[in-house]
Amino acid sequence: MTRRGWLLFAALSLFWGIPYLFIRVAVVEIDPLLLAFGRTFLGALLLLPFALRQGALRPLLRHWRWILLYTGIEIIVPWFMLGHAETRLNSSTTGLFIAVVPLIAAIILGRLGHDRFDARRITGLLLGFAGAALLVGLDVHVDDLVSVGALALVTIGYAVGPIIISRKLSDLPPLGVITASLMISAVVYAPFTPLVWPDRMVSAQAISSVVVLAVVCTAGAFLVMFALIAEVGPSRMTFITYINPAVAIILGAVVLQEPLTIGLAIGFPMVIIGSILGTWKSKAPPPEAAGTGPELDDEPTSSVKP
Repeated sequence: MTRRGWLLFAALSLFWGIPYLFIRVAVVEIDPLLLAFGRTFLGALLLLPFALRQGALRPLLRHWRWILLYTGIEIIVPWFMLGHAETRLNSSTTGLFIAVVPLIAAIILGRLGHDRFDARRITGLLLGFAGAALLVGLDVHVDDLVSVGALALVTIGYAVGPIIISRKLSDLPPLGVITASLMISAVVYAPFTPLVWPDRMVSAQAISSVVVLAVVCTAGAFLVMFALIAEVGPSRMTFITYINPAVAIILGAVVLQEPLTIGLAIGFPMVIIGSILGTWKSKAPPPEAAGTGPELDDEPTSSVKP
C-alpha cells in the first residue's frame, strides 16, 4: 500500500473507531432513530453547499437505483441497527463484533468470482468466525440476542457497501454520492423523528456527541472512505475493521470504564488473526490452470478521485 493509502487508512481507522463511544454516550438520552437522523441531516447540511458548487449531484441521476441501494445497505439500516444495539451492548463489544466485516466481504467477493480461496484463507475464515462465536457466547446474555441480530445486519451492510461503490459507483463524484446518500437517509428517518423526540432537555454531552458523529464520523469519514477505496480497493479497505475494535475497546475502557472481559480478550485476537488470514490475497493459480477461465483481480481499479 502506498504512503497515501496508509495515511488514509490511519485517518479512517480513527474516524470509524470513535463512533462507538459517541453513539454509546448519545443513546443514553437520544433514541437511536433520532440519532441516525441527526447524523445524516447535519452531515448532508455540511456537504450540500460544496456538492452544489462542484456540480457533483447531477451525474448521479443515471445511477439513482444503485444510489438508493447503497444508501439503504450502508447507512439507513446499519445506523439505526447500530444505535439500537448500543442501547444493550457496550461499545467495546459492538466494535469487536464489526470486525467480522472482512470475513463477510471475502465470502461475497469469492462467490462473485472476484477472489480465490486457498487453505490458508479458509482456515482464517473459520478462525475468525470461531472468535466471533466466543465473543457472543461469553459476553452476550440471552436477552441481548436481538442486539446481536441487529449487529449481524450491520456487518452485512458494511461488507456490501464498499463493493457497490467499487463496482457500480466508482465513476461518480464521491462528494455527490455521499451527499445524496445522507440526504436520502435523512428524508427516510425524518417522518419518524416526532415519535421518538425526547420529552426533556438533552444534555450538552449528548448534543456534542451527535455533532462529532455528523461532522467527523460521517461527512469527513465518508470522504476519506471513498478516497481509500479508490487507492486500495474494497477488499483491503475492510481491513479498517481490524483497527476499529481496538480503538473502541481502548476508548470504552478509558472513558466509559467498560470492562475488559474474558470474551473480549479471547475473541479479539482470534477475530483479528482469522480476518487477516481470511482476506489475505491468494497466490495466482499455476499456469496450467490459467486457461480455465478469465482472471479477475480481487482489487479492482477505480476512477474515484478524492
